[in-house]
Amino acid sequence: MGSTLSDSQLVARCRAGDQAAWGELVERFSRYVYAISVQAFRLPESDAEDVFQEVFARAYQHLDKLRDDAAVKPWLAQLTRRLCIDRLRAAARERPVADEELEAAETDETLAQLDEALAVHEALAAAPEHCREILDRFFARDESYRTIGDALDLPAGTIASRISRCLAKLRELLEGRTGTDPPSSSR
Repeated sequence: MGSTLSDSQLVARCRAGDQAAWGELVERFSRYVYAISVQAFRLPESDAEDVFQEVFARAYQHLDKLRDDAAVKPWLAQLTRRLCIDRLRAAARERPVADEELEAAETDETLAQLDEALAVHEALAAAPEHCREILDRFFARDESYRTIGDALDLPAGTIASRISRCLAKLRELLEGRTGTDPPSSSR
């Protein structure tokens, strides 16, 4: 099955009782849900794990109530937001919490950044292996052209052109996700 299915196709299979599709759905959105809890709402790890479990438990129970199968990602995001706010309010009953902690305005920006990062991650995963390696070495590991060239047995002068071509390929992959039924990380 893999990530070749659109979100709506995946949801349709989940509704049909396909357990492998459910596993794929959880896998596809697990980082997103967890990131909302930890990065947008700054929940402690144990609370974020509880929210994560509750989000997917409720999604499993109420997937039939989703009106648009392609809208599963924003639906999960909204469910995650509500559960995070509930968790913060429950903590507020135990200790005073400033209203700013419950303020969701800045979470929209964080969610947009998470969406963008996940889109790049998915596009990078779909890129050819040589592009993944050279882009990872240059951007994630912050290696110099010389270091990359030595590791890949290429002249250092070739590295810049390879990075440029790989970035163009990555851009194509990202722009190719703007169809009517995009995968989860598209906007």
